[in-house]
Amino acid sequence: MKKVVVIGGGTGNFVVLRGLKKYEVDLTAIVSMADDGGSTGILRDDLGVLPPGDVRQCLVALSDSSRLMRSLMNYRFKNGNLGGHSFGNLLLSALEKVTGSFEKAVEEAARILYIKGKVIPVTVHQTRLKMILNNRKILEGEREIYLSQEIDRGYKSIYLEPYPKVNPRVITEIKNSDVIVIGPGGLHTSLIPNLLVQGVSKALQETQAKKVFIVNLMNRKGQTTGYKVSDYLKEIAQFSHPNIFDYIIVNTKKPPDDLIKAYSDEGDLVENDLEDPRIIFADVIGDAVEQPKGDFLIKRNLIRHDSKKLANEIMKIVNYL
Repeated sequence: MKKVVVIGGGTGNFVVLRGLKKYEVDLTAIVSMADDGGSTGILRDDLGVLPPGDVRQCLVALSDSSRLMRSLMNYRFKNGNLGGHSFGNLLLSALEKVTGSFEKAVEEAARILYIKGKVIPVTVHQTRLKMILNNRKILEGEREIYLSQEIDRGYKSIYLEPYPKVNPRVITEIKNSDVIVIGPGGLHTSLIPNLLVQGVSKALQETQAKKVFIVNLMNRKGQTTGYKVSDYLKEIAQFSHPNIFDYIIVNTKKPPDDLIKAYSDEGDLVENDLEDPRIIFADVIGDAVEQPKGDFLIKRNLIRHDSKKLANEIMKIVNYL
């Protein structure tokens, strides 16, 4: 059985894992520990726990438990003292306190949810993502970076503080894998944070695994405004190695014009500007989903990758090996 490792965070990991779960592969999700927004940020500050949000999404994506259980993990309280918290985040935080270890908490949650594969935090040490912009402004934490509209004017550095040691299991998984998938996801908030952890970039360079990069569908205004495929690769290369990827999956299908217009305040389409034999051109976009009236979900959720289509392209690579 081929071993596939997926590196990232948030909804990007969720989409890829949900599709690959249906195939006979040995799956591992390596998850960023830089999240500090929303429910996750409050729990980090109040309880001193590691961030559960991205891990929760990966557990749900890989779960073979009932629909009810998966819905329960994602259920978010709407009011009261628990308003804004998801049940899954609370469960993981409670398990960390009971077991004394975030890794053990994830393992116990994995048993409860009967997941296919493994979910491994990239580090088990507390750390915060920070960015220094060209104007010397310091963005403190993933949330500030995610909300910033100034990053595309240039930044001096992005780093984790304190500098965290890598989870040793991560290096083992990377070195023993057949295929490694990075992306899609927030470039500065989901993908790069994993590469900033001690030893991860080196392990990616040394492994014999084939490495796949899934290019985002949309840019984020103020952060990756006007980015093309080459820009994403250049940015990743700063924290890994030029030409680190063996395959690059680029979407070919254009979303409906009305969705592009609806999204225009938040970003623009990522265009391909490369003629590169590594690029796999494919329709990997999901069907349009009507946004409920009054819904506060950000519009990027309307234009998204399709789990099945992505998994199909990844499995072509896996089966070719």
